[in-house]
Order: sequence, then C-alpha cells, then structure tokens
Amino acid sequence: MRKLFFCLLTFSFTFLISCSDGDIINVELDFDNEFSACEGVQDLVLYNTKNDPSESLSVIISNYTIDEFLAVGDDNTFSVTKSGTLNYRTYSNSQLPSNLFCNDIPPSDINIINDYSSSCQAEISTTLTEDDNDGIPVELEDKNLDGDNNPATNPTDTDGDGLPDYLDADDDGDNVLTKDENPDPNGDGNLSDAQDTDGNGTPDYLEKDDDGDGIDTRDEENDSQDQNPTNDITNSDVGPDYLNKDVATSVTATAYRAHTISKTYLVTLTLTGIDIEILSQDILDFGKLSDSKTTGTRTVTPAFN
Repeated sequence: MRKLFFCLLTFSFTFLISCSDGDIINVELDFDNEFSACEGVQDLVLYNTKNDPSESLSVIISNYTIDEFLAVGDDNTFSVTKSGTLNYRTYSNSQLPSNLFCNDIPPSDINIINDYSSSCQAEISTTLTEDDNDGIPVELEDKNLDGDNNPATNPTDTDGDGLPDYLDADDDGDNVLTKDENPDPNGDGNLSDAQDTDGNGTPDYLEKDDDGDGIDTRDEENDSQDQNPTNDITNSDVGPDYLNKDVATSVTATAYRAHTISKTYLVTLTLTGIDIEILSQDILDFGKLSDSKTTGTRTVTPAFN
C-alpha cells in the first residue's frame, strides 16, 4: 500500500466532515494502490473497495471500454482524458462482496451509509511492455549490440527476420531458442560467459553455425525438417548434431519457429476536477489497473529468409 500524502505504499484521502454540532472530524481513508474494472451495458466502472471499515471508490465513464485504453500506438503507449463521475461510499456491512459492481442485479444485502459523488476528469495512461522471455534483459539485448541502450530506437535485429532481438526468442534465427543456448550460464546478468561451442568469439545464441562445421545450425537435421535441431542426435555422447562438429548432415530449413511474446500493460488513472464538499483535494491518484486483460501473449512467425 502507498500513502498519497507521505509517499508510502497506499494512497490516502483526508476528508473533513462537519457534524450537526459544528465540530470538524478528520477522516483518513486508505485504499490499495490497485483498482479493478468492469463493463456494464454502456458504462465502464473503475473501482476500489476495502473492509474494516467497508468503503468504496468508483469512477463511471460512459460509452467506453477496457479494450479502448489498451489499444496502444506504435510507441506502445496510450493516454486519454474522459469525463466521469466519482463516487465515494461507506457501508455498514463488515465485509463487501466481490460482486459489488457491474451486476445486472445489485447485491441485496448491501447497506450504504454515506454516498458522495462528483463529476471529474479521468486521465488514463497506458504503457505496454513486451518481452521474448529468452533469459536476457531487454536493455542487454540492445545495449550490447548497437550501443544506444534503447530498444525502441534503432532496435537490434541480429538475424534480420523483422523481430528485434528483445522480442525475438531466437536471436540468431538458427531455430534453437536463445534461452536454450546458454546466453548467461550463471545467471549473473553478464553475458561474457555465454556458451561458445566452436570458440570463435561469437556466442552460440548469436551465431548461425554453432559448432563451426560449415553447416548452418538450422539446417543440421537428419530425416526431415521440423524447425528444431535440438532433437537430431547422431551421437548421444556428444549431443545434438548442431553442436557436434564431426556430424554434418543437412536438411535445408524452410521456415522459422513461431515466437511467443509476452505482453504486460501498465494502466494508471488520475482524477482531476473533483468537487466533493468533504474532500480536501481535487486531484486523486487512483492507482494502477489490476485486470486479466493487462497480461497476455501474441504469437509471431517471421517470414523466412
């Protein structure tokens, strides 16, 4: 969790409530830094709930969907400001149900004590991060090769297949996955000890002919081409033929393996223009979205060359 005012791990809102006798009561509310989302017939609801005491914050945005703010541009970012309605509610229930929002029939056992609302501006920002999960950090896959330490600009593409190395599960295009070519044997983030079978100074994960026998690794298959040289083994004492310089059988490759790329979206929400009489601020950091749609994968099979 983070404190809004003290920069800890919750965000916090301070309310000033005036009682009938004129006293001022300071009330501090702490919510998780993660909010949820659901879609009604026409409205998108972004919400956060807590127990002890039971409270909720929710923002309603009409005619909008989760998919719309996940549609990032070429730079893998998206931002938009939408008009919405903020609600802060307190409840007498000791525990709030998980289906409090976005149900055709609202829960019948909910008792609202206080209900405050305000129009607001919802500033939504989205950043997509993709990874090939090949065991090499993104910054190393770019920095070690073209020197600019920024994969978004002039990304390195070792095998020229159209996928930059930081998204390419097989950086050298030899149909052996980078993670299986021991790019970082001891896992210390230093690739200087990467496996180099033929000892020529180029690590296997960046070399087309790993054993230096004159046959490209992707072609070192026996009876048929299945885009997987790791399962072609003539001498089990040595290992796969692409790592055995004494075996030079060849079946010409005609395709690359499919690549699975993971996707992670960071969606944050900031509310401005809040006007609730008991709220002492008009800007609210609502946190980041927690939703199954913020993680996923895509599959790419590069054009063969």
